[in-house]
Amino acid sequence: MVAVKPEAQDMIQNLPDNCTYEDIQYHLHVIEKIKNGMNRAENGEVSSHQDAKQRMAKWLSR
Repeated sequence: MVAVKPEAQDMIQNLPDNCTYEDIQYHLHVIEKIKNGMNRAENGEVSSHQDAKQRMAKWLSR
């Protein structure tokens, strides 16, 4: 498991000095979503482009 605290500290250090709590929360949220997506891809939990297009077509036809 990756040490989350140092990673979060590094992310915060790279934000501007005038950032808000909302800015920090947003960046943490984005990082978490990216990491979750990468883990799902590594585990083969992905859809092909064709599958995604078919699913979107169903949503758009409603």
